[in-house]
Amino acid sequence: MALTKIEKQAVVDEVADLLSASKMTVVAKYQGTTVKAMQTLRRDAKANGTRVKVVKNRLVIQALKAIDTFKDTDTSALEGMLLYAFNGEDEVAAAQVLNNFAKQNPNLEFVGAFSAEGEFIDAANVKALAGLPGKNQLIAGILNTLNSPVRGVMGSLSGNLHGLLQGLEAKATN
Repeated sequence: MALTKIEKQAVVDEVADLLSASKMTVVAKYQGTTVKAMQTLRRDAKANGTRVKVVKNRLVIQALKAIDTFKDTDTSALEGMLLYAFNGEDEVAAAQVLNNFAKQNPNLEFVGAFSAEGEFIDAANVKALAGLPGKNQLIAGILNTLNSPVRGVMGSLSGNLHGLLQGLEAKATN
């Protein structure tokens, strides 16, 4: 069933909003992926804070042209059956969820991504970004690194204090 002009404009507006709010929008080919697998992808993506949409490329191009940041972005790679993964909170989360899905579903293939700055990133760089840890993992790693000297000092102080108490106890019993 074809969309009316008003419905198409509503889709363009929705995609423009998603593109504007997204830190990175990942584009992937999904031809040959089953409906059940796509439902699994959408469920996994939602848990990750990512929104997956299948939209006609022509409508996405119109949405890109409607946003100042993306007006001059190269759209030549937007051909075929594509899905778009939007995430407004984490730059690599959308790439990670699609990469994890692609491990079980080899039909999914990265095409590229649009950064928040309006640049098109090629598929090889998107795949490399998918291997990076997410924002929460990076924060946890930094906190762990910052806490390790404190834990070391506390461990040595408690060990020395324990030794001192044992020495005093031995002296007191003699």
